[in-house]
Amino acid sequence: MSQSPQFQDRIGSALDEGISLYIHVPFCLSKCPYCDFNTYQGIESQFDDFLTAVIQEITAWSVVLGRPTVNTIFLGGGTPSYLPDGDVARILDAVARNYRVRADAEITAECNPNDLSPGKCAELRAAGVNRVSIGVQSMDNGLLAMLGRRHDADEAAQALERCRHAGFDNVSLDLMYGLPHQSLDQWRETVARVVALAPEHLSLYSLTLEEGTPLRRWVQQGRLPEPDTDLAADMYDHARAVLVAAGYHHYEISNWTRPGRESEHNLAYWRNLQWVGVGPGAHSSLRVPSSLEDNNTGSACRFWTVRSPREYARLAREWAEDAALVGEWPAVTADRIEAAPTVDGSEVSDEATTAAETMFLGLRLLDGMDVAAASARTGIDLLARYETELAELTADGLLVWEPDGRLRLAEEAYLVANQVFTRFLLE
Repeated sequence: MSQSPQFQDRIGSALDEGISLYIHVPFCLSKCPYCDFNTYQGIESQFDDFLTAVIQEITAWSVVLGRPTVNTIFLGGGTPSYLPDGDVARILDAVARNYRVRADAEITAECNPNDLSPGKCAELRAAGVNRVSIGVQSMDNGLLAMLGRRHDADEAAQALERCRHAGFDNVSLDLMYGLPHQSLDQWRETVARVVALAPEHLSLYSLTLEEGTPLRRWVQQGRLPEPDTDLAADMYDHARAVLVAAGYHHYEISNWTRPGRESEHNLAYWRNLQWVGVGPGAHSSLRVPSSLEDNNTGSACRFWTVRSPREYARLAREWAEDAALVGEWPAVTADRIEAAPTVDGSEVSDEATTAAETMFLGLRLLDGMDVAAASARTGIDLLARYETELAELTADGLLVWEPDGRLRLAEEAYLVANQVFTRFLLE
């Protein structure tokens, strides 16, 4: 069954803005005790199967979606920098062959500091990566050991320097605060050392004790103290002051940037745009009709791949070997996406969910969101839908209207942003 021209027009229109592509690499040399991502250690024997499978899935989605434009690419994990030499280049080459990759596309690879040898930096650069995100987490060696990190503070600094030598001019560093046994002085020292390294971008995350992680279990067992939320707030405020003084723009609740170096890939998430995720456990969000009879492409179809790397490889091979699954696909609808071999589940956002997500994701951007533009994109009058909530939150001093019509969080609300976001979820 081929797609009708009218149906193809609806899909094409929905994808006119292009997509972001997320590539999940599930491998780690060692798994950190705070991590709840779909990652595995000790399965290096599956490297080759993964490479074959992810290229097969990249190709399949390109055919199904009509070779859309790709605005950003993000290799995350897991540890993309842990892949064997040449694998990142092979993955990005498959993307370039199957999609229309924007000439100025941001292409990010997450890396561990001690993977970034001069050779690895040069390899990533040659493969087409133009942005590196390094998981530094702390510049205190004792805290790094507690977090199960494989590097020390000096290795983190050396990793950034090696990126510079390889020609990278867009480097982001990840840090964590609110850690057990972490003092304010330790945090001040970490922030000072990182600012001295002058990365283009910084992501600062307060520790979350995720369900099922060893770190959460250690806290529950009393082996580590409960994180101090008041101390974490002081750490956040300190970082804000220092980074602004150092010339960084606080553009998202947890992210700071030099001018023009915002994470374009993450901006696509915060603006509730469209992305496709490939690899074990990756998530996607596309605006496609729920059925052939449905003319609405405003609601997102969220779907995710199977989590097991071995099962993922088997299903991707099945997809690639059965030409009917790609070449003869029925029209792309939410119910058909559910039937794709690598997809483990899906859901279509209803109007209430789409509206709420658009609001709380957009308000994470501290310069504010264009509510009128967001309403036009979703087909939902957000001002009318949230008239009461917006009036109350503005009266309480938690939201602010700018003269140009943008709506933003008040600075006083940064530390209680979730309380603001909950108002839209409870509508």
